[in-house]
Amino acid sequence: MLNMNAVMDTQKHRKLDLHEILSWMEQDGLVDKENAHMLRTLAIGREYSKKHPLQIIAERNWKHPEHSRLLSIEVLTEWFARRLGFAYARIDPLKIDVPTVTDVMSYAYAARFNVLPIKVDETTITVATAQPYDREWMDELGRIHRKDFEIVISNPEDISHYLLEFYTVSKSVVGAQTNGHPVAGNIQNLEQLMELGRTGKLDANDQHVVNIVDWLLQYAFDQRASDIHLEPRRDMSNVRFRIDGVMHDVYQIPTSVMSAVASRIKIIGRMDVAEKRRPQDGRLKTRSPEGQEVELRLSTMPTAFGEKLVMRIFDPEVLVKNYRELGFSERDDEIWTSMISQPNGIILVTGPTGSGKTTTLYSTLKQLAKPEVNVCTVEDPIELVEPSFNQMQVQRNIDLDFSTGVRTLMRQDPDIIMIGEIRDMETAEMAIQAALTGHLVLSTLHTNDAASAVTRMLDIGVPPYLLQSSILGVMAQRLVRTLCPHCKQPTAISDEDWHALVKPWRSKKPDHVMQPVGCLECRNTGYRGRMGLYEMFTFTGKLRRLVNASCDISELRQQTLKDGLIPLRLSGASKVAQGLTTIEEVLRVAPPPLTQ
Repeated sequence: MLNMNAVMDTQKHRKLDLHEILSWMEQDGLVDKENAHMLRTLAIGREYSKKHPLQIIAERNWKHPEHSRLLSIEVLTEWFARRLGFAYARIDPLKIDVPTVTDVMSYAYAARFNVLPIKVDETTITVATAQPYDREWMDELGRIHRKDFEIVISNPEDISHYLLEFYTVSKSVVGAQTNGHPVAGNIQNLEQLMELGRTGKLDANDQHVVNIVDWLLQYAFDQRASDIHLEPRRDMSNVRFRIDGVMHDVYQIPTSVMSAVASRIKIIGRMDVAEKRRPQDGRLKTRSPEGQEVELRLSTMPTAFGEKLVMRIFDPEVLVKNYRELGFSERDDEIWTSMISQPNGIILVTGPTGSGKTTTLYSTLKQLAKPEVNVCTVEDPIELVEPSFNQMQVQRNIDLDFSTGVRTLMRQDPDIIMIGEIRDMETAEMAIQAALTGHLVLSTLHTNDAASAVTRMLDIGVPPYLLQSSILGVMAQRLVRTLCPHCKQPTAISDEDWHALVKPWRSKKPDHVMQPVGCLECRNTGYRGRMGLYEMFTFTGKLRRLVNASCDISELRQQTLKDGLIPLRLSGASKVAQGLTTIEEVLRVAPPPLTQ
């Protein structure tokens, strides 16, 4: 429903101009008369006539006279909405059903009035505008849709940006669908594409399809996504983003169009477009909106309704992060630096998929890759192409596996070797041989905690005496979501909750912790970004003596604790006490204590 208290009938179809808004700002003490008069004098000309008054004011970079806060376009828009008595809405593209809202009115009509529908339900259409008194569009649309309109005020720059973006992608999806035949029935994706290709109706290089792919990648960068999921279904396929470790629905595309989109991505990723029965890996490089080169790793998987495609986005800024930025404590930093400073030996990083092992290893190698050392890696697949490393891709179709790769690297005069994963005896044996012959070896292992890495290596078949003489240390890690700095608030914590986190150990309960609230910056999740939890130990003499054929994991764990290991739970508790994350997050990712 329209806020009738704010909009009088006499004000209908009226645009607010710069002079009027500056007068209100003077009344509210946001600008002095001198600056207001100066801007009224300056803002004359064709270039200003195309801009909203709030944009013109924001360009002056004025500050609030009381608390020196920059009067940005967002701050001005919030004030503007309060001044007029309208609700303020920051446009969150992930929460907008784009196909539905773009059906409300045409692009030409929306652009003419610079309005953007952002929500449609059974009775009401919510429209974002920066000119709430200009309601000429409402009369005509009211007769067409027979629904109430609710007006909210949004940033005029956001309205213009998303107006173009939403209507462009909708036009491309409709255009791509129109160019191809609708696919009926439960037909496998391979048959769809081959048939479409033969008739020439829907091509992966069709301009509409190209536009959809370009939009998809740019959109993912804008939303800080780490993964893009294209999931085929019977009729409408899903596009989803993973942001801060959580999946978000983004768009629904007709399955016939999704086939062409997936094919387009496979083409630019140099994958076999015709092969849809076997999983494939590929990669592509593009640029973010800021102009940075970004690498994407592609992976396809055949499903019941076609190929599922996942694109992993690798942030180029990850490699330049130091250990403290990754989440290392001061003590973790010292232990890790001491381990990687050794001239030879094996360092193992453990944790489940998606726990940040690759980020840790790449950041480490980046810091170790000096001109005077030769850093070589063997990976499956190469996660991120880095010019300062010599990287080798595992290719099992030509019998180039991890063990063969390490054997090859040994003849390449390396100083530091990174092995993507130790998963069999042959690879473990080559890694140990490399360590014993004077090389520093870093690798990953899939275990729940740091101590389990030792028993895992023994299970693979590595003799105890080789482990004793080669392993430098082990680190286990997890990723937790960090609280949004813009909205987190302090809250009390009960003794029971704190004890549930730190038991069976003891740790001083903080006076208060921070809790998630939710704001526009974090999409009301309360979290923004992720950081690591770590537990690590170096191989001491006592630990080495415990490594034998009948090795007891409980004794190992107890000894690591005696040597000063801080478990993942306690590492998480420290982050909670610092106000960086929550108890719920730590309990979600950190394994339960296994001290017995």
